[in-house]
Amino acid sequence: MGRSRTEEVEDLMGRFPGVPREAVIKEDLLRGGIAFDESALTGEEGGDVKPKSYFIFSFDHRTLPELGAAALRRPPEEIVLTGGPYGLRRTVVSVRVNPQSPYRVGVTPEGALGLMLDGRHIADVGLPPMPDYYRHTLANGKSVMEVAPTIQWGYLIYLTVFRVCQYFGAKEECQYCDINHNWRQHKAAGRPYTGVKSVEEVLEALEIIDRHDTAGASRAYTLTGGSITSRVDGLTEADFYGRYAQAIEERFPGRWTGKVVAQALPRADVQRFHDYGIRIYHPNYEVWDRRLFELYCPGKERYVGRDEWHRRILDSAEVFGPRNVIPNFVAGVEMAAPAGFTTVGEAVDSTAEGLRFFMSRGITPRFTTWCPEPTTPLGRSNPQGAPLEYHIRLLETYRATMDEFGLSSPPGYGPAGPGRAVFSVSSFMDSLLPDSPSGV
Repeated sequence: MGRSRTEEVEDLMGRFPGVPREAVIKEDLLRGGIAFDESALTGEEGGDVKPKSYFIFSFDHRTLPELGAAALRRPPEEIVLTGGPYGLRRTVVSVRVNPQSPYRVGVTPEGALGLMLDGRHIADVGLPPMPDYYRHTLANGKSVMEVAPTIQWGYLIYLTVFRVCQYFGAKEECQYCDINHNWRQHKAAGRPYTGVKSVEEVLEALEIIDRHDTAGASRAYTLTGGSITSRVDGLTEADFYGRYAQAIEERFPGRWTGKVVAQALPRADVQRFHDYGIRIYHPNYEVWDRRLFELYCPGKERYVGRDEWHRRILDSAEVFGPRNVIPNFVAGVEMAAPAGFTTVGEAVDSTAEGLRFFMSRGITPRFTTWCPEPTTPLGRSNPQGAPLEYHIRLLETYRATMDEFGLSSPPGYGPAGPGRAVFSVSSFMDSLLPDSPSGV
């Protein structure tokens, strides 16, 4: 008989004492999802809890039709964990729904929300309050949540201004990415899900946020969306995304730190991003291993190629400065069948090679914990995701590599350290030293 999930989690806590307990729980929730009792669902946009916005990907382990009540009454955008038998410090976790998860959020006998693992209460659960700006609509009737949702407990405004990706179909789409399916499923469900957001409606939504975010919780915005291989609105990728930054910086100079997630573009295009007002550039390299990049990112390999992608990342550091170039990778796809590594050690060693390549040059990658979404090829063949041990060893390796090269937590992610971090889609910020300086 196999070990229970509780036994696995506690074994890893004991074997890796340098990784905060909060990060062990958080990584397990992110890789495997959370089940919700109906009493813990939000009641959509009219209630007191901030609902899940589906800001770019589904980040769920089932499709909307398979989620049952969670498709009709949305789960919260994030949860915050505290206390319990592990004495958890405040830990913000992005919600990824999985009705079959051994982790379940429900009401305790005392009437409060709690997180259960294998039927045992392990943490108190807090829900994000509905922000005042979500209670207002644009002149065209769209909600602020649809146009400019906020995540990371309100820290980051996430502007997915292009909802689909031009790497399309089995021969081009990244094999772990469901951006195109997420667009289709929301449209099929009749949910508002704007394909291309206009500059004007983005500015109007930001005006509402600026007016009602009196505490100044929102500190940064990310411009993002699908890759553009031809044109959208007659514009190439740098100018399409850059026009939003230009308009935002002209209307709200210095209000937020501007970030963009885009392809690794030629230096002239990267310079245009900077000229438009962007200050942090995320040219995500996805997975380090050459063979896996070619197989799992076929469109990016075909249009740009792995070596050129990396060269462009290094070139972009000459425009933004190494500290402000923060490429993402999807932690866990290294171990995805059919082509991934079969041992945790090999996978961590490969990931570490990529970390050393960039960190030795002053560039600090960050990562998103892979959610095996069921409509993606890798999600279908790897519904359990990567082993939890991979994620815990990665956190240990990540921090050690940062220390080796004298790097601190990257800017644009809020405070670092357990009990302080707000970055919600991986635990890398939870695992860094609390006194690491953060950019904003």
